[in-house]
Amino acid sequence: MRMRKLGNSGIEVSAIGLGCMGLSFGLGPATDRKEAIAVIRSAAERGVTLYDTAEGYGPFVNEELVGEALEPFRDDVLICTKFGFKIDERNETVGLDSRPDHIRAVVEASLKRLRTDRIDLLYQHRVDPAVPMEDVAGAVKDLIAEGKVRYFGLSEASAQSIRRAHAVQPVAAIQDHYSLWMREPETKKFALCEELGIGLVAWGPLGQGFLTGAITRDMRFDDPSDLRKDFPRFTPDALEANFKVVDFLERLGARKGITPAQIALAWLLAQKPWIVPIPGGTRAAHIDDNLAAADVELTSQDLREIDEAFATMSIQGAPLSPGLDAAIDR
Repeated sequence: MRMRKLGNSGIEVSAIGLGCMGLSFGLGPATDRKEAIAVIRSAAERGVTLYDTAEGYGPFVNEELVGEALEPFRDDVLICTKFGFKIDERNETVGLDSRPDHIRAVVEASLKRLRTDRIDLLYQHRVDPAVPMEDVAGAVKDLIAEGKVRYFGLSEASAQSIRRAHAVQPVAAIQDHYSLWMREPETKKFALCEELGIGLVAWGPLGQGFLTGAITRDMRFDDPSDLRKDFPRFTPDALEANFKVVDFLERLGARKGITPAQIALAWLLAQKPWIVPIPGGTRAAHIDDNLAAADVELTSQDLREIDEAFATMSIQGAPLSPGLDAAIDR
């Protein structure tokens, strides 16, 4: 597996990580636990070193899954998790909470669920406007000093929030929604990452499954546990209109002898050397397909063809639900 450095932090990770959320939350029914553990371990055996989870995925159950799966590999991998949501006694997310005392409580609980004595990369999941960013960064700085956290990250934070946090505790990585059909970070984050030496971890790099070609025109997202049911981009009309994207990727893939997913991931890797995508996967075959993208070399002509094609495509529908989009700090 090829390796990459997340900015100037000194963190070296596999060029492609694993987003673990979909194994237990957010994209339909959870994968059978035994099978999910096998998927995560198959990634570790193939050289994946970056694993992404959060207390909010489930909540809690995804961290428990990741902790059990990676326990035999703990010293060879980096586990990333997140704080920032308020979760009530019914295990329902009811808002944001990044108060320093809450951050500490979340970390202590996450360490137990993850079966570890340190969190390699701790993200604020969403910016809490009620808590000054300096207080958030200061709380994480204290946890780093205590050895409970190694590095600090921010997820879907604005450039202003990143700068404020970085002034207190260096931000090693940011996590943003970034893919061929969600390119907002290019104009809002790239220059900042270059300036401050911050890595970018791309979540949703396969468009919640759409860019793999596995989603069909007639697929419906009616399961109450599937977040995509509320994504405008996944309504029947939008899916039909957006299939021009899949058609293009399949044609290009056929010509090059690779899959649409491999094109989407290789394109991300070609954008900047400090970008690491974290695609999900519910079967070992998904892992195999995704990891092969690290060895795909897209030529300058390929990249130009992709950019020119997407420039002519009008993607229909917003990528997230209004509620999820409103939580993004812009």
